[in-house]
Amino acid sequence: MTVPDPTRQASETQTGDLGLADYAATLAQGTLSSVAAVSAVLDRIEASQSTLNAFRIVRRERALVEAADADRRLAAGERLPLLGVPVAVKDDTDIAGEPTAFGCGGSFAPKTEDAESVRRLRAAGAVIVGKTNTCELGQLPFTSAAAFGHTRNPWSADHTPGGSSGGSSAAVAAGLVPAALGSDGAGSIRIPASWTNLVGIKPQRGRISTWPHAEAFYGLTVNGPLARTVADAALLLDVAAGPHDGDLHTPAPISASAAVGRDPGRLRIALSLRTPFTATRTALDPEVAAAVRSVGDTLRKLGHSVTVADLHYGLLIGASFLPRSMAGIRAAHRKFPGAQVDPRTIANTRLGRLLDGPVLFAARQAEPLLHKRIGSFFHDYDLVLAPTTATPPPRAEDIDGIGVHATNNLITAACPYTWPWNVLGWPSVNVPAGFTEAGLPVGAQLMGTAATEPLLISVAAQLESELHWERKRPSRWWLSR
Repeated sequence: MTVPDPTRQASETQTGDLGLADYAATLAQGTLSSVAAVSAVLDRIEASQSTLNAFRIVRRERALVEAADADRRLAAGERLPLLGVPVAVKDDTDIAGEPTAFGCGGSFAPKTEDAESVRRLRAAGAVIVGKTNTCELGQLPFTSAAAFGHTRNPWSADHTPGGSSGGSSAAVAAGLVPAALGSDGAGSIRIPASWTNLVGIKPQRGRISTWPHAEAFYGLTVNGPLARTVADAALLLDVAAGPHDGDLHTPAPISASAAVGRDPGRLRIALSLRTPFTATRTALDPEVAAAVRSVGDTLRKLGHSVTVADLHYGLLIGASFLPRSMAGIRAAHRKFPGAQVDPRTIANTRLGRLLDGPVLFAARQAEPLLHKRIGSFFHDYDLVLAPTTATPPPRAEDIDGIGVHATNNLITAACPYTWPWNVLGWPSVNVPAGFTEAGLPVGAQLMGTAATEPLLISVAAQLESELHWERKRPSRWWLSR
């Protein structure tokens, strides 16, 4: 078999429109080389970096070497799920030979080993083109930091793509890469997916290993995929999933891809617009509410029973979240000695020290009770449909130059819906729910109990077959500035 000519193919193939499965099939067929595909991706990243600013690290030289090796393996007849396919990971995830900054300023030594999720991506043949931007220690639904500036939303240069996996969502929504890994500790996959018209899967805790951390942020944070289609998100989930020997959480395996296209049967779905209790005022934007109700109407059209039934979260779940979150920020910060961070990050680490110890222990002990109480809601319903965010994406600069109290008010008002499922450790999937009159994307989340990713994915795929959000693409403003 002859290795295809990369120069000819780079000009003939609009690789920015290819999805993850498309890349894999095209490479396996020999009509596109990995060198051509990866070169085109790297060129798009470079052309957009001064405007979109999605990447912290771009692995041009190493990625091209890995792509050339993938072409040799493809030519020899080797086949793997993602052999030669370009993907990106968030810059909280270790890649051997690259530093991990996690949004912080400063100089950090290159890592000597891959994270388990990266090891699994490589084992599937993927070529990792770079590490995407994230806010400091993943704290915000914005992707902004003094170390790199603002990452912009492909649908509107003035707005944030969300966070903390905003670099990954911006890169995928802009067609720089077909899919990317993010992480979600309070909505950090689902929020940016919502605000950039993507599918974002927050899997069951432990589904994708967080190693070299036995768990992340005291069990709040999980890794998961962002993609334009349910099938691509499911494929990336399957490839990255699996435990490391040191993991604290090891759920039984599933096949996410097998759920795509599977009939879930007629489901009982609760449409809940109720906001979990927060210490600051929140209100659901009318356009977001209308979009979520419209998703509910589509589910009815698909044959499901959709009932307005509010999920009552209670106060205990918030009391469990805050210590784990703040102590997690403190623990993460201590892993970056000499890091240059915002005063708001320092304030959170100090709060984390106060909430560590007995308070943190009590927060962890509350989880089984929460599983039982909130799980009882699912005696009457198979899944919950809820808003992913309360508002459309804010302007990117809204986070700049404000204090701790104003920051908490801002992020809570925009994003009060996602964090309870991080406390529970259960899966949730963001699906695109349409656009505001101003053209900004919004999303809805499908929420289930333990290990229900296949059910949520099958319903998300049904919605995609009706709504076809994958056909909508932003204008490529980032190439013309």
